[in-house]
Amino acid sequence: MSLELPSPIADYVEANARLDLDGMMKTFAADAVLLDNGKRFEGRAEIRTLLQEMVVDLKAIFTPDALRREDDVVVFEGPAHGDFPGSPIRFTYRVTLDGEAIKTMDVSA
Repeated sequence: MSLELPSPIADYVEANARLDLDGMMKTFAADAVLLDNGKRFEGRAEIRTLLQEMVVDLKAIFTPDALRREDDVVVFEGPAHGDFPGSPIRFTYRVTLDGEAIKTMDVSA
């Protein structure tokens, strides 16, 4: 299924498929916030550390298969496969954008 994701989100998903940390990071605003199952990560340095440990190191590749909008929030869902217990796990991403950058990303399983 091909989804019409906004470009920063599509770029993030494409970089994730390559486990390209720099590519994923390019999609975030400098002051972005990422919430991962309730834990808060602020700014690029904290987000980079999280993505290195929880995405790249675990080879966690997310494939969105559902998309909807809730006002100014882009919500997309799908499975992530990788080297982690329970793989694959279905995740929901809730993203707000600031122009062509991800301002907030809230990830939950």
